[in-house]
Amino acid sequence: MTKEIITVLDGAVRLRQSEDGFRTCVDSVLLAAACPIKSGQSLLDIGCGVGGAMFCVAQRVADISICGVDVVASVIDLAKENAELNAAAAHCEFECADIRRFRVTDPADRYDHVVCNPPYMEDGKHLRSPKEKKAIAHGNVDQDVSIKDWIDCAFNNMKPGGSLSVIHRADQTDKIIQAMGKRFGAIEIIPLWPKIGVDAKRVIIRAIKDRKTPSMIRSGLVLHENDGGYTKGADLILKSAMPL
Repeated sequence: MTKEIITVLDGAVRLRQSEDGFRTCVDSVLLAAACPIKSGQSLLDIGCGVGGAMFCVAQRVADISICGVDVVASVIDLAKENAELNAAAAHCEFECADIRRFRVTDPADRYDHVVCNPPYMEDGKHLRSPKEKKAIAHGNVDQDVSIKDWIDCAFNNMKPGGSLSVIHRADQTDKIIQAMGKRFGAIEIIPLWPKIGVDAKRVIIRAIKDRKTPSMIRSGLVLHENDGGYTKGADLILKSAMPL
């Protein structure tokens, strides 16, 4: 397996990743910025990949405990390497598991916050990558895995009043809200605009377990200026670990 090391957050986080697997991208950093975790709390990253989101959270907030779950054993191995690479191993644990079967049985051990970046491409609707790990990262692994499975996993493994942060395609917003049902409230829809005047392709959705507060659509974040460079707001998040 060929490996490479990339950096995010202006070099503050280093990530070793496989060239034929999931590629850490801007989405992982934005997802991390959306998590409202505080020092002393716990985080579950389901579908953690090599740990891009979770280590960005750890860079922003000190003294947190983190668990990363992924279905690919070799990816979990890379995440463990990255925990060492980022001096985070002491407060991280990992589990290789299918999200449909992962369950924290003791309520006291459930998490304060959950983040997830579900595969953007549904199996059977896109060409499958010939590289198995990349195909799994893209969602071409089991057509029975749905958005609801991801939301169910988050709900079952978080404490009452815990937060869920999801980043996904904007055209999947309705499916995510439907999957949350009445189990989550205070839902925030945060569009990620590529440029001013361009329709959002990605969206971050934040919600609170067992909350009854009405939903709202936030003003969102414009990612790029017309010249292609990042906006000031995006730059602060992507380089300085500012929260979203």
